[in-house]
Amino acid sequence: MEFSENLLYSKEHTWLKVEGNTAIIGITEFAQSELGEIVYVELPNVGQSFAADEVFGSVEAVKTTSDLFMPVAGKVIEVNEALVQKPELVNTDPFGTAWLIRIEIKNQSEINNLLTSGQYNDMVGK
Repeated sequence: MEFSENLLYSKEHTWLKVEGNTAIIGITEFAQSELGEIVYVELPNVGQSFAADEVFGSVEAVKTTSDLFMPVAGKVIEVNEALVQKPELVNTDPFGTAWLIRIEIKNQSEINNLLTSGQYNDMVGK
C-alpha cells in the first residue's frame, strides 16, 4: 500500500497535497481498494465552498457508494473533469491522474488536524 511522505491524510481517507494556499485532494489507495471498482465519481462545481468534514461529492463502486468529505475548509478552484469520462482512474492512479479537486484553503490552521503518512498508515493498519 502506497503512502506518500509529501501528502497529508484525513481520517475519512482523503489525501491533500498542500501548495501554498491551495491544495489538491484525492482519495487514498486504501479507500479505493476497500471500495473496489469505481464506476462513477460525483464532484462539486468550481466556485463552491465547503466546511471541513462537509460532504463535497461521492464515489460509486460496483457494490457501494461512499461520500467524500472535505478535509479542510475551502473553495473549489478546479475539478478533475477526466474522472467524469474515466472514473476507473481512481483505482489505477489514486495519487496521480485521479486527483479529485483543487481548493483554495480557507483556514491554514486546519491543516494541523490532518495525519502524516505514518499516522495514516497506523490508522489503517497496513
